[in-house]
Formats: sequence, structure tokens, C-alpha cells
Amino acid sequence: MTAEINHSSNPSKFTNRYTYATRNLWTGILFGLGLVGFIDEVVFHQLLHWHHFYDKSTTDIGLVSDGLFHAFSWFATIASSFLLADLHRKEAYWFKRWLAGVFLGGGAFQLYDGTIQHKWMGLHQIRYGVEIRPYDMIWNLTALAMILAGVLLIGRVKLHSFQPGDAKFNGE
Repeated sequence: MTAEINHSSNPSKFTNRYTYATRNLWTGILFGLGLVGFIDEVVFHQLLHWHHFYDKSTTDIGLVSDGLFHAFSWFATIASSFLLADLHRKEAYWFKRWLAGVFLGGGAFQLYDGTIQHKWMGLHQIRYGVEIRPYDMIWNLTALAMILAGVLLIGRVKLHSFQPGDAKFNGE
């Protein structure tokens, strides 16, 4: 789908989007990492009490590890917000590329958590005292679905769909 854009209204906006396309994507990735980390921390660590970030020690150590994990997700979210504000200031914000990054970052975090932290490093499981396989499958399939959504969205908004000076712009 190609949208006709009148570049005479604000030609620099479209040039800026192209120039900062990579930053839009990486800002979204950072936001996605922070957002999914925050959701994991609040839902699974605090509300459901299914696990802590590090479960191989005392509850106190688990709570400290949760605090450090929460600080990371908060820092990622705030840092991405500053980067996003800068994109807006430069009139370079490109929603679809940013959203693709959010899906990629969130999915990458969840897949890393489900494979590296849960299985390879054994820091914690999703839940204890139950058959874990269905939880692992849902966790990792959700991660793969987010990554796929991000990749498909990037595919719809290719960089070559707009070059500065073109009469058409695909990827509003």
C-alpha cells in the first residue's frame, strides 16, 4: 500500500524519518525490552509470586535481584523515552518502525528470558510445583510471535520504500 504524500507541506519530516530510521527501530527495541521486563517483574514476580529473578538462594537475595532487574527495565524504558522525545523534536518519529522495534525488543527479551535464563543458566523457572513444559511453550511461542510481528512490520516499512525526494512514501 502506497500513500501519496505532499512533500511541500513539510519535506524535512520525511527526509528526517529516512535519516533516523535506524534510531526509530532501536528506540523501539529498547522500549520493548523495558516494557516486557516491567510486565514480567510486576505480573510474575510481584503479583503472582511465581518466581524471582534469581531463585537459587534466599528470598532476600531473590528480592534484591528483582530490584536490580526492575531498575534495568525502568532504565531501558526511561532511556528510550528520551530517545523518542529526541526523534519527535527532530520531526523524525516513524511510528511503524518504532512499533516494529517494540515487538522485536519485547520478543527478544522474552525469548532470552525463556531460553537462556530459564533453561541454560537455570536462574529461575516460570512457575514451580507444576508441569513446566506448557508454561515454557506458551512463554517462548509468545516471544516468537512478538519477534515475527516485528519482522513482518519492518518488512512492510522497508527503507527503500522512501528515498528523499521521492513523490511517494510507503510507511506512514
